[in-house]
Amino acid sequence: MNQDRTIGEGIYIIGGPGITHAEDATSFIVDCGEELVMIDSGAGKTAHLLVEHIKGLGLDPEDLSTLILTHCHIDHIGSAPYFIERYGCTVITHDLDADAVESGDAVATAANLYGTIFPPTRIDTRLTGEEGTLSFGREQLHWIHTPGHTPGSLSLYCDRGGERILFGQDIHGPFLSTFGSDIGAWKRSMMKLLDLEADILCEGHFGIFRSKKRVRAYITDYLTRY
Repeated sequence: MNQDRTIGEGIYIIGGPGITHAEDATSFIVDCGEELVMIDSGAGKTAHLLVEHIKGLGLDPEDLSTLILTHCHIDHIGSAPYFIERYGCTVITHDLDADAVESGDAVATAANLYGTIFPPTRIDTRLTGEEGTLSFGREQLHWIHTPGHTPGSLSLYCDRGGERILFGQDIHGPFLSTFGSDIGAWKRSMMKLLDLEADILCEGHFGIFRSKKRVRAYITDYLTRY
Protein backbone atom coordinates (compact mmCIF):
# COMPACT_ATOMS: atom_id res chain seq x y z
CA MET A 1 0.00 0.00 0.00
CA ASN A 2 1.25 3.47 -0.82
CA GLN A 3 2.81 5.45 2.01
CA ASP A 4 0.17 8.19 1.56
CA ARG A 5 -2.34 5.76 3.12
CA THR A 6 -0.57 6.28 6.46
CA ILE A 7 -2.53 8.74 8.59
CA GLY A 8 -0.42 8.66 11.73
CA GLU A 9 1.58 6.31 13.87
CA GLY A 10 -0.02 2.88 13.32
CA ILE A 11 -3.16 4.36 11.70
CA TYR A 12 -4.03 3.73 8.07
CA ILE A 13 -6.82 4.39 5.58
CA ILE A 14 -7.79 1.16 3.84
CA GLY A 15 -11.01 2.03 2.03
CA GLY A 16 -13.10 4.81 0.60
CA PRO A 17 -13.70 6.67 -2.68
CA GLY A 18 -10.72 6.23 -4.98
CA ILE A 19 -9.35 3.43 -2.82
CA THR A 20 -12.03 0.74 -2.91
CA HIS A 21 -15.59 1.32 -4.18
CA ALA A 22 -17.09 4.72 -4.95
CA GLU A 23 -19.99 3.99 -2.58
CA ASP A 24 -17.68 3.28 0.36
CA ALA A 25 -17.21 5.73 3.16
CA THR A 26 -13.66 5.79 4.46
CA SER A 27 -12.42 2.84 6.51
CA PHE A 28 -9.43 2.84 8.82
CA ILE A 29 -7.19 0.38 10.62
CA VAL A 30 -5.69 1.18 14.00
CA ASP A 31 -2.74 -1.05 14.85
CA CYS A 32 -2.89 -1.72 18.58
CA GLY A 33 0.04 -4.09 18.69
CA GLU A 34 -1.37 -7.54 19.28
CA GLU A 35 -4.72 -6.66 17.74
CA LEU A 36 -6.18 -4.52 14.99
CA VAL A 37 -9.22 -2.29 15.20
CA MET A 38 -11.20 -1.27 12.12
CA ILE A 39 -13.26 1.90 12.02
CA ASP A 40 -16.16 1.51 9.56
CA SER A 41 -16.30 -1.08 6.80
CA GLY A 42 -17.57 0.46 3.58
CA ALA A 43 -20.75 -0.35 1.68
CA GLY A 44 -20.04 -4.07 1.34
CA LYS A 45 -19.18 -4.59 -2.32
CA THR A 46 -15.40 -4.67 -1.92
CA ALA A 47 -14.75 -6.19 1.50
CA HIS A 48 -12.04 -8.34 -0.08
CA LEU A 49 -10.12 -5.18 -1.04
CA LEU A 50 -10.16 -4.02 2.57
CA VAL A 51 -8.53 -7.33 3.48
CA GLU A 52 -5.97 -6.97 0.69
CA HIS A 53 -5.09 -3.48 1.88
CA ILE A 54 -4.61 -4.70 5.44
CA LYS A 55 -2.22 -7.34 4.13
CA GLY A 56 -0.51 -4.70 2.00
CA LEU A 57 0.42 -2.86 5.18
CA GLY A 58 2.23 -5.96 6.41
CA LEU A 59 -0.54 -6.62 8.92
CA ASP A 60 -2.45 -9.84 9.47
CA PRO A 61 -6.25 -9.62 9.03
CA GLU A 62 -6.54 -12.51 11.49
CA ASP A 63 -5.50 -10.00 14.16
CA LEU A 64 -8.65 -7.96 13.54
CA SER A 65 -10.42 -8.06 16.90
CA THR A 66 -12.92 -5.21 16.68
CA LEU A 67 -15.01 -3.29 14.18
CA ILE A 68 -16.34 0.07 15.35
CA LEU A 69 -19.25 1.47 13.37
CA THR A 70 -19.47 5.25 13.64
CA HIS A 71 -23.15 5.16 12.65
CA CYS A 72 -25.73 2.93 11.04
CA HIS A 73 -25.57 3.89 7.36
CA ILE A 74 -24.86 1.25 4.74
CA ASP A 75 -21.76 2.97 3.32
CA HIS A 76 -20.17 2.55 6.76
CA ILE A 77 -21.55 -0.82 7.85
CA GLY A 78 -21.98 -2.82 4.63
CA SER A 79 -19.04 -5.18 5.12
CA ALA A 80 -19.73 -5.83 8.80
CA PRO A 81 -21.37 -9.23 8.14
CA TYR A 82 -18.32 -10.30 6.09
CA PHE A 83 -15.85 -9.44 8.84
CA ILE A 84 -17.99 -11.03 11.54
CA GLU A 85 -18.25 -14.27 9.59
CA ARG A 86 -14.66 -14.43 8.40
CA TYR A 87 -12.77 -13.07 11.42
CA GLY A 88 -15.25 -13.26 14.29
CA CYS A 89 -14.60 -9.64 15.23
CA THR A 90 -16.52 -7.84 17.95
CA VAL A 91 -18.81 -5.09 16.63
CA ILE A 92 -19.29 -1.84 18.55
CA THR A 93 -21.62 1.07 17.91
CA HIS A 94 -23.74 3.51 19.88
CA ASP A 95 -26.94 2.20 21.39
CA LEU A 96 -29.08 4.73 19.52
CA ASP A 97 -28.02 3.36 16.11
CA ALA A 98 -27.66 -0.29 17.12
CA ASP A 99 -31.29 -1.31 16.55
CA ALA A 100 -31.14 -0.23 12.90
CA VAL A 101 -28.13 -2.49 12.33
CA GLU A 102 -29.53 -5.45 14.23
CA SER A 103 -32.90 -5.26 12.47
CA GLY A 104 -31.49 -4.52 9.01
CA ASP A 105 -33.84 -1.54 8.77
CA ALA A 106 -33.70 -0.54 5.08
CA VAL A 107 -34.62 3.09 5.73
CA ALA A 108 -32.60 3.77 8.87
CA THR A 109 -29.50 2.17 7.34
CA ALA A 110 -30.12 4.00 4.04
CA ALA A 111 -29.81 0.64 2.24
CA ASN A 112 -32.91 1.59 0.25
CA LEU A 113 -31.12 4.65 -1.14
CA TYR A 114 -28.30 2.42 -2.37
CA GLY A 115 -30.66 -0.11 -3.94
CA THR A 116 -29.45 -2.90 -1.71
CA ILE A 117 -30.39 -4.95 1.34
CA PHE A 118 -28.50 -5.02 4.62
CA PRO A 119 -29.07 -8.23 6.60
CA PRO A 120 -29.83 -8.05 10.32
CA THR A 121 -26.39 -7.99 11.93
CA ARG A 122 -25.46 -8.41 15.55
CA ILE A 123 -23.98 -5.67 17.69
CA ASP A 124 -21.81 -7.01 20.50
CA THR A 125 -21.27 -3.79 22.43
CA ARG A 126 -23.73 -0.91 22.62
CA LEU A 127 -22.11 2.28 23.83
CA THR A 128 -24.29 4.48 26.01
CA GLY A 129 -23.84 7.94 27.38
CA GLU A 130 -21.84 10.87 26.09
CA GLU A 131 -18.25 9.64 25.97
CA GLY A 132 -15.89 6.92 27.02
CA THR A 133 -12.65 5.07 26.37
CA LEU A 134 -12.11 1.72 24.67
CA SER A 135 -8.94 -0.18 25.55
CA PHE A 136 -7.14 -2.55 23.21
CA GLY A 137 -4.07 -3.97 24.88
CA ARG A 138 -2.08 -0.96 26.01
CA GLU A 139 -3.72 1.32 23.45
CA GLN A 140 -6.85 3.42 23.84
CA LEU A 141 -9.46 4.89 21.55
CA HIS A 142 -11.70 7.60 22.97
CA TRP A 143 -15.27 7.95 21.74
CA ILE A 144 -17.74 10.82 21.86
CA HIS A 145 -21.45 10.65 21.14
CA THR A 146 -21.92 13.21 18.35
CA PRO A 147 -25.58 13.00 17.29
CA GLY A 148 -26.95 15.07 14.44
CA HIS A 149 -26.44 13.13 11.22
CA THR A 150 -28.01 10.14 12.97
CA PRO A 151 -29.13 9.78 16.61
CA GLY A 152 -26.25 7.44 17.45
CA SER A 153 -23.39 8.97 15.49
CA LEU A 154 -19.98 8.53 17.11
CA SER A 155 -16.67 10.28 16.72
CA LEU A 156 -13.40 8.71 17.85
CA TYR A 157 -9.98 10.09 18.62
CA CYS A 158 -6.59 9.01 19.85
CA ASP A 159 -3.23 10.61 20.56
CA ARG A 160 -0.27 9.10 18.75
CA GLY A 161 3.19 10.36 17.93
CA GLY A 162 2.40 13.75 19.43
CA GLU A 163 -0.69 14.17 17.24
CA ARG A 164 -4.38 14.03 18.06
CA ILE A 165 -6.17 12.10 15.32
CA LEU A 166 -9.94 12.54 15.05
CA PHE A 167 -12.27 10.22 13.17
CA GLY A 168 -15.19 12.55 12.48
CA GLN A 169 -17.14 10.60 9.89
CA ASP A 170 -19.87 12.48 7.99
CA ILE A 171 -19.40 15.82 9.72
CA HIS A 172 -20.90 17.29 6.54
CA GLY A 173 -24.24 15.46 6.90
CA PRO A 174 -26.53 15.14 5.03
CA PHE A 175 -29.45 15.78 7.35
CA LEU A 176 -32.71 14.03 6.53
CA SER A 177 -35.81 13.26 8.57
CA THR A 178 -35.54 9.60 7.50
CA PHE A 179 -32.10 9.52 9.16
CA GLY A 180 -33.45 10.98 12.42
CA SER A 181 -31.20 13.98 11.83
CA ASP A 182 -31.15 16.89 14.27
CA ILE A 183 -29.36 20.09 13.25
CA GLY A 184 -29.37 21.51 16.76
CA ALA A 185 -27.79 18.36 18.18
CA TRP A 186 -25.28 18.35 15.30
CA LYS A 187 -24.16 21.91 16.07
CA ARG A 188 -23.56 20.97 19.69
CA SER A 189 -21.64 17.92 18.52
CA MET A 190 -19.42 20.03 16.29
CA MET A 191 -18.55 22.27 19.23
CA LYS A 192 -17.39 19.15 21.12
CA LEU A 193 -15.13 18.27 18.21
CA LEU A 194 -13.70 21.77 17.99
CA ASP A 195 -12.84 21.59 21.68
CA LEU A 196 -10.61 18.57 20.97
CA GLU A 197 -8.21 20.73 18.90
CA ALA A 198 -7.31 17.76 16.72
CA ASP A 199 -4.20 17.83 14.53
CA ILE A 200 -5.68 15.47 11.92
CA LEU A 201 -9.29 14.93 10.86
CA CYS A 202 -10.31 11.73 9.08
CA GLU A 203 -13.63 12.54 7.39
CA GLY A 204 -16.05 9.99 5.98
CA HIS A 205 -16.08 11.11 2.36
CA PHE A 206 -13.92 14.17 1.79
CA GLY A 207 -10.46 13.10 2.84
CA ILE A 208 -7.85 13.72 5.49
CA PHE A 209 -7.29 17.20 6.87
CA ARG A 210 -3.93 17.91 8.49
CA SER A 211 -3.08 20.70 10.94
CA LYS A 212 -5.21 22.18 13.69
CA LYS A 213 -5.98 25.14 11.44
CA ARG A 214 -7.36 23.02 8.59
CA VAL A 215 -9.37 20.80 10.91
CA ARG A 216 -10.97 23.80 12.59
CA ALA A 217 -11.65 25.48 9.25
CA TYR A 218 -13.35 22.37 7.85
CA ILE A 219 -15.71 22.04 10.82
CA THR A 220 -16.48 25.74 11.16
CA ASP A 221 -17.19 26.00 7.43
CA TYR A 222 -20.02 23.50 7.79
CA LEU A 223 -21.28 25.26 10.89
CA THR A 224 -21.72 28.42 8.82
CA ARG A 225 -23.85 26.53 6.26
CA TYR A 226 -26.60 25.39 8.62
